[in-house]
Amino acid sequence: MGCVISNLSAKFAFFPPSPPTYQIKKQDDGKLNAVYTSSTGGVDGGGGGCSVDVLSLRTKTGNKIVAFYLKNPYARLTLLYSHGNAADLGQLVDLFVQLKANLRVNLMGYDYSGYGASTGKPSELNTYADIEAVYECLQTEYGVSQEDLILYGQSVGSGPTLHLASKLLRLRGVVLHSAILSGLRVVCHVNCRFCFDIYKGMEDDVSGSQAAAQNVQNPSARHVLARQSVQIVCKPDAVVLTGSYLVAGCQNQNAQL
Repeated sequence: MGCVISNLSAKFAFFPPSPPTYQIKKQDDGKLNAVYTSSTGGVDGGGGGCSVDVLSLRTKTGNKIVAFYLKNPYARLTLLYSHGNAADLGQLVDLFVQLKANLRVNLMGYDYSGYGASTGKPSELNTYADIEAVYECLQTEYGVSQEDLILYGQSVGSGPTLHLASKLLRLRGVVLHSAILSGLRVVCHVNCRFCFDIYKGMEDDVSGSQAAAQNVQNPSARHVLARQSVQIVCKPDAVVLTGSYLVAGCQNQNAQL
């Protein structure tokens, strides 16, 4: 029974766009290129004329996930962006370009297993393996240290974000955007934990992290309640909350810092 409900929680948590909004092509020189199939994506091959490194990363669960790295020559910090449950990289590349320019950061975004051109199926454990593979790539390929890294998690992306934050004690910061308490508590208004739930350890992950957190939440969001986000970051032994913003007049998917 628990497995059935756990699978049901996962179905509510993950909604990869179908069909994906982009495809990955290999060029003659061996580099990967993103070709967008949706009008929401950027120019073929690179996000509105901006140079994008398109990466294929192997995770410890055996999946190959796609990641986009956007370099800002004036940046000192890097933002690792974990997106919401109903988008893929093709829909986010223009946002990445804006964030890179406006915040003066390098930016790494990735698709979870089963999203976009990433292989496998979306699951809680796969998202953990996904973000770990992306962080390893930032370290080895781009020389990013955790002191210069900011983690950004939106909606279901708060799960892998806090998972990684709990392992890195010297992060520059953590941003939680419409964060969730668990998969089941997005659907049901309960205050206790269940063994079959997904992302049920998020409060513990927050408590284990020493980074500062910034929380962004739309008070009228229908699927992710403001009280969930605030509860995550207001535990007595949790990370330091430097600011919590309730953004009126917008949808859950379009509130941005």
